[in-house]
Amino acid sequence: MAPQTKSSTPAGNGATATLASTDAKKDSDKGQEKEEPLPIGPQSGLSFIPTQFIHEQRVRQMLLNVGCNETQEDQLRIKGVQLIDNVRQSLQLPVKTFDTAATYYHKFRIRFPSEEYNYEDVALATLFVACKVEDTIKKSKEILCAAHNLRHHEAKTPDDKHFEGPSKFTIGLERHILETIGFDFRVQYPQKYLIKQVRRMFPRDSADPTEAQRFLHVAYDMSIDLYKTFAPIKQSTETLVMAVLEVTALFLDTPQDKLKAVKRRWSQTERGCVLETMLDLMDLYTQFPKSTKVGVQFDIKKAMDIKIGLNKLVADDDHKRHFGWCQRCPKDAPEPPPTPGSATSPATNSSLPGGNSVKRTAKSNERTLRFVFNSGLAHQERDLVSEYFKEEYEEYEMEIDEPIRDSPTEPRGPRSSGHSHRNHHNDSHGWGPYPRSRPGHHGDRHKGRKGGGYY
Repeated sequence: MAPQTKSSTPAGNGATATLASTDAKKDSDKGQEKEEPLPIGPQSGLSFIPTQFIHEQRVRQMLLNVGCNETQEDQLRIKGVQLIDNVRQSLQLPVKTFDTAATYYHKFRIRFPSEEYNYEDVALATLFVACKVEDTIKKSKEILCAAHNLRHHEAKTPDDKHFEGPSKFTIGLERHILETIGFDFRVQYPQKYLIKQVRRMFPRDSADPTEAQRFLHVAYDMSIDLYKTFAPIKQSTETLVMAVLEVTALFLDTPQDKLKAVKRRWSQTERGCVLETMLDLMDLYTQFPKSTKVGVQFDIKKAMDIKIGLNKLVADDDHKRHFGWCQRCPKDAPEPPPTPGSATSPATNSSLPGGNSVKRTAKSNERTLRFVFNSGLAHQERDLVSEYFKEEYEEYEMEIDEPIRDSPTEPRGPRSSGHSHRNHHNDSHGWGPYPRSRPGHHGDRHKGRKGGGYY
C-alpha cells in the first residue's frame, strides 16, 4: 500500500479561498455572457408583402410599366374572363371558383405584358389554380380539354396526346401565378352577400315574387360582369354588392325606398367607392355591351342615360371619378415590377410545344423570395438586417516605384550560321516523288519536264 500523507490547512483560510474562487468563476461567467454576440441569421433576401386591394391609380401605373395598350388590354381582359366563365360552366364548377380565377387573372395581367403570355394560357392556368384553392379539384388536362371542345366542333377526351404539351406548361405557369399573387389567397365572393341583401329588399310577405326573381336574376348576372372590370381587386365586398344593387335598381326602375334598408346596414363603405364601381360597370355596358350578360338585355340608350345621371351625381356631390386619386403623384414615372422574372408563353395549340417549366430571365439581384403577410414585422426586419449589409468604401492613394527594364544592347539579326539545312539536300529517304539522282538542277523540284514531276 502506498503511504498516506496528510496536509494541514487552516479551516478559515480554506473557506476564504473557496469563496474567492467561486466569486471569480461567477464574474468570468458574467463576462462571457456579456461578450457573446447575438447570432446573426442568413440574409433575408427579397421580401414580398401582398396586398388585397389596389387602387385605380396604382393599377394604371402598373399597366404603364409593362407597356400595355389600353384598348387592347380591355379586350383581352374581357376575353380572358369570358373564357374562364365558359370553361367553368362547362365543367359545372361553382361560382366561387370563377371569382377566385378572375381575381388571380387580373393580378397577373397587370404585372406582365400581353406579349409575354397568351391570355388564354393565363386564363386556363388561373382557373387551374383556383380549382385547387377552392377545393374543386380538376386536372389541367380536363380544363384544357373543356376549352378545346368549346372552340372546336371535334370533341376530344382529356387523355388525348394533344394536351400533353399545354398541360406541362400550365403546371409550370401555376408556380409563377402563386408568386405573382404572393400566396395571398384572400378572395371576395359578392354573390353570397348579394342574395342576402336581395332577400332583405324583397321580403316574402310584402314583395311580388316575380319582381324579386327578375331583380335577383339581373343582379346576379351583373355580379359576373363585374369581374370583367378591375373593381374586384380595388373595392371591398360591401362596396361591390352596394354598387350592383344600385345599378340594377336603375336598370329595372326599382323604387329607391327599397334600398334604404340596405344602405343603413352597409355603413362600412365609402360613397365615393360605390360611385366609382357603378361608373366602372356603366363604362363596361356602354363600351362593350355585347360582351356582357346584362348589356344585351337592355337598350344601349338606357345605359347611356344612366351613365350621364351618375356623372352628374358625382359632380354635384363633389366626388372624384376615382376615389383616393392623388393629383401630385407622377403619371408616367416608370417603376420596376414587384415580382421577379418573366416568361415566354407558347400557345395552347399543338404547333407550339410547351415545356414542363416556365423559362424566366435571370436577374443579377434575384435572391431568395419570401412572402410576408405582416407589414409591420417586415419593416422591422428590414431595418434590423440593413445595418449588417451596408457597403462602405475608403479610397487610398499609394505611390509604387516600378523598375524600368533596360533595352537590349545587341540588335536582332539573321539566324546564326549553325542553322540546319537537312531539308535542302532532299533527305526523303526514298519516299519522295522524285528519285535521289534526278538529272537537272539540284534545287529545281517543280520544273516541268517530260518524264518528271507529278500533277
